[in-house]
Amino acid sequence: MIKMIHGILLIVYIIVSVMLAVIVLMQEGKQAGLTGAISGAAETYWGKNKGRSMEGKLIVATRVLAALFILLSVILNLSIFS
Repeated sequence: MIKMIHGILLIVYIIVSVMLAVIVLMQEGKQAGLTGAISGAAETYWGKNKGRSMEGKLIVATRVLAALFILLSVILNLSIFS
């Protein structure tokens, strides 16, 4: 029974790892460059509505998947699965 739970958790762990890598790669860089210096007014509007944008959703998904990744890492390293 414990081996089956360990196997299921390991599969979930691999899926979370791949999803986390894909979501991190989908995010935009934080460097604005020259365009950031020119478009100051548009940045404040985007910053206000950042939570509703695709980038905001990616940030939330990254945080959730990272927390799940850490939790699964701790659970899979418990001595009951050894």
